[in-house]
Amino acid sequence: VQLQASGGGLVQAGDSLRLSCVASGRTFNIMGWFRQAPGKEREFVGAIARSGGSTRYGDSVKGRFTISRDNAKNTVYLQIDNLKPEDTAVYYCAADGTARTVLSGRRSTFDYWGQGTQVTVSS
Repeated sequence: VQLQASGGGLVQAGDSLRLSCVASGRTFNIMGWFRQAPGKEREFVGAIARSGGSTRYGDSVKGRFTISRDNAKNTVYLQIDNLKPEDTAVYYCAADGTARTVLSGRRSTFDYWGQGTQVTVSS
């Protein structure tokens, strides 16, 4: 099982970015994104159920971040609009390997992790 994140880069404040994460080896009911800025703890960004109709976001990202998924491609996306310098972080995709259907922002509920993709926002 592997999660491969991509789409990060160096952008300017106000730009938009879409991150992608492809899962291989199995499918997951719940997939999500976390981020970790230098010197800070890993922070919950968002999670989405397999149906796509249920999403949950971290308090610090509500309004500018949109999580979505394409089950046919076994891929989860994170659209980030109006990027700010404080969004600079390594973004990790994650997946809950259980049959759980209730979305959680707790890091411990995610069993599988991608390698991360760096997002750097210049002012």
